Amino acid sequence: MSRALVREPRHYCGLMRVATWNVNSVRQRVPRLLPWLDERRPDVVCLQEIKLTREAFTGLLGTELAARGYALAVHGQAQWNGVAILSRAGLDDVRAGLPDEPGFPEPEARAVSASCGGIRVHSVYVPNGREPGSEHYRYKLAWLAALRDAVAAGPDAALVCGDMNIAPADADVFDPAAYLGQTHVTPPERAALAELQALGLRDVVRDRWPDSRVFTYWDYRAGMFHQDLGMRIDLILAGAPVAARVRAAWVDRKARKGTAPSDHAPVIVDLDEAPDGDIGPVVPPPSARPAPRGAVKLPQSG
Repeated sequence: MSRALVREPRHYCGLMRVATWNVNSVRQRVPRLLPWLDERRPDVVCLQEIKLTREAFTGLLGTELAARGYALAVHGQAQWNGVAILSRAGLDDVRAGLPDEPGFPEPEARAVSASCGGIRVHSVYVPNGREPGSEHYRYKLAWLAALRDAVAAGPDAALVCGDMNIAPADADVFDPAAYLGQTHVTPPERAALAELQALGLRDVVRDRWPDSRVFTYWDYRAGMFHQDLGMRIDLILAGAPVAARVRAAWVDRKARKGTAPSDHAPVIVDLDEAPDGDIGPVVPPPSARPAPRGAVKLPQSG
């Protein structure tokens, strides 16, 4: 497993747009990632599931990202997991992993944090948990407790960005009945997420869209995206000083469309200004009408 890498930024343009995106293999997503950076122009980007070591990541993208003004903090490993922060708003005090981080059995590359433009930014990829009650599930809960402790020890001006592998509430899945007996929705997982938020972190997308059907992940199988049968598991949680600066919070559904997309869409938050308007250029309402509850099963459930 590689240690975090820091590369000095070429310039500082101020922190305005923050994004998080589980790219599900950055090597596979290069044809999507670079044009997306040019189109959306985020100042800070948290990536998850890069599935590359630090050296491989910088060899693949270092030149292209430096040309765009991004400094890099990468905590990666080969084939699995891996997180990164790309910043044009400063990148200081980079830390890979979490203090007292549990492992399975060894710690994995699931968290990296840095100070960007006066905000402590955490890019996290929470363990999946696989099956309620399993060793993987207990590892997930222990990892979330370590994340909570790490965030609690830091400043109030913080952002926790990433794939939480938890849908905070029933409204964050297309049909709660389809997820009975599955991870991502169980009371202990949601309680662990609530304990993290109890530090004073606001779920800024849900704050902006309290009653809307908003998802960030759709299974590749069975046409789930085209039917809008998804989950909202990619979150941006903001401490009070940062939440007060939010002017827009939205899911970039366009990035989930087209050829060879990730199964996750980016989440974008604008601070201080909203260059694309206060709802962003891609409005969250679904592209398909919701199916009746109970009408659709998850692909893996047969």
